[in-house]
Amino acid sequence: MSRQNCWICKMCRNGSKRLPSSLTLEEVLQWAQSFENLMTTKYGPVVYAAYLKMEHSDENIKFWMACETYKKTASRWSRISRAKKLYKVYIQPQSPREINIDSSTRETIIKNIQEPTQTCFEEAQKIVYMHMEMDSYPRFLKSEMYQKLLKTIQSNNS
Repeated sequence: MSRQNCWICKMCRNGSKRLPSSLTLEEVLQWAQSFENLMTTKYGPVVYAAYLKMEHSDENIKFWMACETYKKTASRWSRISRAKKLYKVYIQPQSPREINIDSSTRETIIKNIQEPTQTCFEEAQKIVYMHMEMDSYPRFLKSEMYQKLLKTIQSNNS
């Protein structure tokens, strides 16, 4: 797990009460209101990624985050390189972190990465977002990790 997620691991493993000072109760409560709130807050995606890693299902969030970075790539040559890497790691059948998308979306990506645009992974990214929202997000809210984080931050505030 990356250093960025280290505080999450410590909190879950040994009950550490030390959280980033900028993480607020308001932010943690927002995560339970909607998946979009979770994904648009400062720490939401980091905590959610740590949860998915513990569940051995972090390929979706990694792909989603990689697509967010990819969309900001201005250089044509960088975009071509990154598109090929995204395909090789997440889209190609039997790839190391293959995501669950339909064959027509996969075929469209295969055609589009020959001359990739900033939106060539958009449909796959929407599908992955929907999978996370409908499948793993409800489990995250019920998880020991989220419940422990919520209790810790509530007790730190009182």
